[in-house]
Amino acid sequence: MSDSNPSPASAVKAVKAELVDLKNDAVDIATKIEHKVEQKAPDVASGLASQLRSFAAGGFGGICAVVVGHPFDLVKVRLQTAEKGVYSSAMDVVKKTVAKDGLRRGMYAGVAAPLVGVTPMFAVSFWAYDLGKTLVRNVSPVSSPDGTLSIAQISAAGFFSAIPMTAITAPFERIKVILQVQGQKDLAPGEKPKYSGPIDVVRSLYKEGGVRSVFRGSVATLARDGPGSAAYFAAYEYIKRALTPKDPVTGEAGKLSLGAITAAGGAAGIAMWIPVFPVDTVKSRLQTSSDPGLTVGKVVRELYGRGGYKAFFPGIGPALARAVPANAATFLGVELAHQAMNKVFD
Repeated sequence: MSDSNPSPASAVKAVKAELVDLKNDAVDIATKIEHKVEQKAPDVASGLASQLRSFAAGGFGGICAVVVGHPFDLVKVRLQTAEKGVYSSAMDVVKKTVAKDGLRRGMYAGVAAPLVGVTPMFAVSFWAYDLGKTLVRNVSPVSSPDGTLSIAQISAAGFFSAIPMTAITAPFERIKVILQVQGQKDLAPGEKPKYSGPIDVVRSLYKEGGVRSVFRGSVATLARDGPGSAAYFAAYEYIKRALTPKDPVTGEAGKLSLGAITAAGGAAGIAMWIPVFPVDTVKSRLQTSSDPGLTVGKVVRELYGRGGYKAFFPGIGPALARAVPANAATFLGVELAHQAMNKVFD
C-alpha cells in the first residue's frame, strides 16, 4: 500500500519555494514603495517649502499691517469700550489722544503687543491658509482644468486658517486692548498707570485668573476670525483674479501689478470686517472687563440695552478706514516677500 503523504525532502523543497515566492513578493512591494516615496518626496519637499515661505511672508505682511493700521485700531477700540459721551467721534478720539500723550505715544499706545504677536499671528494665518488649501484639494474635487480652487474652496481654507491662529490672536489682542483702554483714562498728578507694559499685563492677568484669564475671549475671537478669514481670503482671491490681465490670444494670466494687489488687499479688509464687526465689539468688551463672571450673553444684552443694534457698531468707521491701508499693506508685504524669496531660492 503506497503512502500518499509527501516525503520530508519534498515538503522542505515546497516550503523553500514558498519562502522564495514570499521573498520575491516582499522585494516587489519594497521596490514599489521605494518608487512611490521617490516620486512623492519632491512633492512633499515642495509643499513644505511652500508652507515655510507662506509662514515667513505672512509674518512680514503682519508687521506691515501693524505699522500702518495700529492708530486706526486704537481709535476703534476706544470707541468700542468708552462710556457713553466720552468721545463724540473718531476725530474726537484722535484729538484728545494726541493732546494728552502726543502723536507717537498716544496713537501707538499698546503697539508692542501686536508687533510682537502679529508676526507669528499672521505667519500662522498664511501658513494655515496654505495648509487649508492643500486639505481642501484632498477632500473636495477641483473642477478647474489648471487646478485653481473655487472661491467657495478658498473660503473653506480661509476659515481653517483662523483655527490655529486663535491660539496666538486671543491673548495678544487681550493685552493690546487692555493697554489701549488704559491709555484713555485720566490719571491724577503723580498717579501711575495700572500696567507698565505687555509683560506686566500678562503677569497681572495670570495672577488674577491663571491661563483662563490670559486667554479670555478666545471663543469670541474664533467666532470673529473664522467667518472673517473666510471672507478675507475669498474676497482677495476673487478681486485678484478679476484684476489679473489675460493674454487676448492665449487667455493665459499675466502678471498682477502692485497697484492691483494693493486694491485687492484693501477690499479684502473691508469684506472681512463688515459681517463680523458686532462680534468684535463683544470680544473687546469681554477682554477689557475686570468682571470674571461676564459672559457673551451678558455683553450682548448690555450693548443692546444701551443702544439697540447701533451699539454693536461703535468704531466701525475707523475699523473700515484702517482695513483698507492695513490690509493693502499686508497683502503687498506678503506678495513682495514671496517674490523676494522666489528670486533667492528658485
